[in-house]
Amino acid sequence: MLLAPQMAKKFRPFSYERSARALQENVTRAGPAATASYTLVGGIILLGGIGYAVDSWQGTSPWFLLAGLATGIVVGFYELVKTTWRK
Repeated sequence: MLLAPQMAKKFRPFSYERSARALQENVTRAGPAATASYTLVGGIILLGGIGYAVDSWQGTSPWFLLAGLATGIVVGFYELVKTTWRK
């Protein structure tokens, strides 16, 4: 069975340079999405932690924790949407 010329793949030897270049391109393209996801998780953890600390200090459990978590979710999703809708 003969293969059509467009279907035959040319053999290219393995190249570390080509692999490193492809990895760098993938990392560069994934950068904004990774930043947005880290901002989402970090905002929830940081603001939730601040709310927990204020609750422990003031004895108002769980109100500042809930407010911190809600604020972290809002800020995180705002950054996520801002990053994904960027042209």
